[in-house]
Amino acid sequence: MRLKVMLAFAVLVCGSMAARAQMEMGPPKGAPVGSKVNVAKALAEPLGLIEYQMMGVVKAMPADKYSFAPSSAAMPAARFDGVRTFVQQVTHVAEANFYFYSSLSGLKPDVDMTKIEGITNKDEAVAMLAKSFAFAHKAIATITPENAFVAIKAVDGMDTRASLAAFGVAHGYDHYGQMVEYLRMNGVLPPGSK
Repeated sequence: MRLKVMLAFAVLVCGSMAARAQMEMGPPKGAPVGSKVNVAKALAEPLGLIEYQMMGVVKAMPADKYSFAPSSAAMPAARFDGVRTFVQQVTHVAEANFYFYSSLSGLKPDVDMTKIEGITNKDEAVAMLAKSFAFAHKAIATITPENAFVAIKAVDGMDTRASLAAFGVAHGYDHYGQMVEYLRMNGVLPPGSK
């Protein structure tokens, strides 16, 4: 129960951090109100924001802390069975990005998906996450006004390219919130809090 409360708190913190980051960046420099916007560009903007925030977090975590996972030593009343290490959080997001965005675009990742889970060091994990975001942007660029809301094979209940693109971002924020807490548990101030 305590872990659920912590995760709910992390989601709230992430939402406020995203809003703060948007305010710091200023209003979007986009099309005039009422004009049509390129659908791929519109879907790529939130992806770019989570990419910026998550890449900051994964670079901020010291390499020797990539094997860190919360444990009951720090919080005796909580259960941490099966909780991912920091590197597992990073590689999970990379795998998910390749999966979600290949599903919406039909593009094939140019990485060996079976090797991602075996990554254990910071340099490889950061590089793979960056590669997954580059792939996600390439996939989103395939979305057009004509195909954005055409039904595709459902993935986690998302059955259009647009909904799956949005879900990919939401999934990223879920893990971003957890990674932020991992940084704080190790005395590292998350970049978004500076």
